[in-house]
Amino acid sequence: MREEPIRAEIFGIERLEQHAESLAAAQRATDKPSKGRNLLARVDDNARVLVAAYRSIAETVRQKQEITPAAEWLLDNFHVIDEQIRDIRDHLPRGYYRLLPKIAEGHLAGHPRVYGLAWAYVAHSDSRLQLETLQRFVRAYQRIQPLTIGEGWAIAIHLRVAMVENLRRLAQLIVHSRQARARADELADRLLGLSGWRVEQAEDVLRPLGDVALVDAFAMQLFQRLRDQEPSVLPVRSGSMRG
Repeated sequence: MREEPIRAEIFGIERLEQHAESLAAAQRATDKPSKGRNLLARVDDNARVLVAAYRSIAETVRQKQEITPAAEWLLDNFHVIDEQIRDIRDHLPRGYYRLLPKIAEGHLAGHPRVYGLAWAYVAHSDSRLQLETLQRFVRAYQRIQPLTIGEGWAIAIHLRVAMVENLRRLAQLIVHSRQARARADELADRLLGLSGWRVEQAEDVLRPLGDVALVDAFAMQLFQRLRDQEPSVLPVRSGSMRG
């Protein structure tokens, strides 16, 4: 199942400070920090997913196929992402990680409390790291719930962890969207009798898809390919072109 990017309503600085205070009031820490979830294992898995996405995009370019600006950004900046992942592994030793207070409940239960802080900042700032904004966000949190010295040192590294997590989700979205567009291209080729396909009827082409909702990338690509065609060519499936 695809995981949605870490993205929520974008807050201005005052609303961001209010959210930090609300988060601090609501975020209860467990009494057993050493029993938390293994965030470092997730970092390693994120690295594998990002490498796979990079290779998939690179292969698309090698085949001289077009890629989106987002895919191009990932390709051009992968060396920076790889460097950040190495820094996380170097600067978040397991012994230090086990001592950080962990979140007791919610979707981040078992993760470090400071990771919940970083997650909220990334979600409500659209991953835009601005030092003054971050400082005010952390100070607002600590007006309600002071962080330990260890957590203060860990803020920067957990911001990297959250951003790498978000990049993993965005990379998966890029790859899945590219696959959906390729699927739409094949369907359009079958309807139009291109790329070695004989012309097929829309009903025959769409039948294997069943009633599954089609993602936006598929629907938009199919629309672009068929928008200037005769109405008889266009597939009609009520409610199917949904994200």
